[in-house]
Amino acid sequence: MPDCAHGLGIMTDNTPRGDHTFREGDTALLIDRRGRQYLIHLEEGNRFESHIGNLDVGALIGQPEGTWLVTASGHRYIAFKPTLADLTLRMPRIATVMYPKDLGTLLVYADVFPGARVLEAGSGSGATTMTLLRAVGESGQVFSYDLRQDMLDQARENVEMMSPEHSNLCLKQGDVYEGFPEDNLDRIVLDLPEPWHVVPHAAEKLVPGGIFFSFLPTVPQVQELTYALRAQGSFHLIETMEVIMRPWNVSGRSVRPSHRMVGHTGFINTARKCSPRPEVDGEAEAGSNRER
Repeated sequence: MPDCAHGLGIMTDNTPRGDHTFREGDTALLIDRRGRQYLIHLEEGNRFESHIGNLDVGALIGQPEGTWLVTASGHRYIAFKPTLADLTLRMPRIATVMYPKDLGTLLVYADVFPGARVLEAGSGSGATTMTLLRAVGESGQVFSYDLRQDMLDQARENVEMMSPEHSNLCLKQGDVYEGFPEDNLDRIVLDLPEPWHVVPHAAEKLVPGGIFFSFLPTVPQVQELTYALRAQGSFHLIETMEVIMRPWNVSGRSVRPSHRMVGHTGFINTARKCSPRPEVDGEAEAGSNRER
């Protein structure tokens, strides 16, 4: 068990990876003829009701992914195990979650690797938590903080939809603006309104070369964080970006951009922990002039 005082420990998942058969207790994704998608829980005798007909979803147990179900009125559904992106967009949530496009960028630009020790705040509804857990693997550790117990409870429920148990997750109620006991952290991942309050703690708790990641919705927040990272003196390679995603429709000879796109959701900010930068005569004054 992890050292998780006042936290929520979750034990290891024994379900074999790569199992493509539905089991009782699984979450399934039902898709109708118009592409509408529904998350359902598989139990014997459980029924799914909709305007195009009812289904005995328990019939999926023991069947492979990609199985078709037909309602009494002749409408078809196809069933798959949900991907991480499916869960992120359709799971129950209290707060807004990071979109899959931003979560994918998080994994690459924060370079979250198997075995990493990662601190996350806030937990929210658990989308980022699930993404980090998958990336760090069984040998890694995720410490996830939130101020609100209801957020932690929702995050735990959603994590368990992806995988019922994890020994490497520690959910903790607390304010990371005031600090945290975890050290030797490889990554710090923040989805908080004022992440600049965490910068001094990150400078102390990250390993050399460790990555500070923050997701922010507005330009003034990005500016405040960037100034704080620069003023701390222990961070370099400070970068900001946003990710825009435009789907395309391909139907017969009609190939065109979708009428809907996922535009601005937030800014991704990264920085790397370094030793204090040595000053060279005249450099501080020149830098100050450039800032003006």
